[in-house]
Amino acid sequence: MDREFSISNTSSSDAASLSVMTIPEVAAELRCSRSHVYKLLEGRVPDVSPIPHICLGRKKLVRREALERWKLQIENHSPSATLGAEPNINTVDA
Repeated sequence: MDREFSISNTSSSDAASLSVMTIPEVAAELRCSRSHVYKLLEGRVPDVSPIPHICLGRKKLVRREALERWKLQIENHSPSATLGAEPNINTVDA
């Protein structure tokens, strides 16, 4: 039984959510190296949840929608995502 999948009848926002990204594209989006992206996919970055991804043999793909959700999750729940108040340093009496 052949099944065809067509995104021609979907809206542009639906098509964007169906798009998948390669590791170099994810690295460009996150402004980091490809090796760091692999560490993020495998959960080898301390205190950061792994990026949801699709494995096709050795090839790994990330749905754009999943990456956007992951970025929001990291931004909202990571203790290191927000900086604490700057320490008050008295440079006059130093």
